[in-house]
Amino acid sequence: MPARKLGRKTDHRLSMLRGQVTFLLEKGRLETTATRAKEVQSLAEKMITLGKKNTLASRRQALSFITKEDVVKKLFDEIAPSYEGRCGGYTRVILTGPRRGDAAEMAIIELIPEAKEEKAERNPRKKLLQRRLPLRKLPPRRQKQRLRRLLLQRKLLLLKKLLPLKKQKQNNDKDSTLLWSLFYEHLRFFLEIPRESY
Repeated sequence: MPARKLGRKTDHRLSMLRGQVTFLLEKGRLETTATRAKEVQSLAEKMITLGKKNTLASRRQALSFITKEDVVKKLFDEIAPSYEGRCGGYTRVILTGPRRGDAAEMAIIELIPEAKEEKAERNPRKKLLQRRLPLRKLPPRRQKQRLRRLLLQRKLLLLKKLLPLKKQKQNNDKDSTLLWSLFYEHLRFFLEIPRESY
């Protein structure tokens, strides 16, 4: 069971941790010392995993550890179903600093709220960039490499169009207007891409 002794004998330690896990699942939040919080975190996550199994055997296991039947009912009916899409990491420990008196490191342990929908991106330039150059879901470094490669290909295409026109004597005004229109089109494309992207 617990790896830390917490300055108590086995029976006393288990009784204390059972009470704290029950309180955490009932209220959703608990303030205690950092070492106790880490132990409670491990045991609470095991209880939530039992709740996700939702069998008679898992319910009996939870009842043998949690001290209140109401809390077990809440665990199986409300808490565990809300973490259906999450594999572990149901709680978080936030260190709050030393306690006055004995300077013990204090922490708050709480259940992580249900996952909310991802916020829409607020950066319009990033949306524009994604619309112009659709990138697959790649790590950021690979995305930058791919973007650089696309930009280089675009520059090479521009040079291939411009060099033949430049080699000509440009006696015809239509060729020169075509040349400048191509140049400005590609220049405008590069200016719309944020500097940090390449």
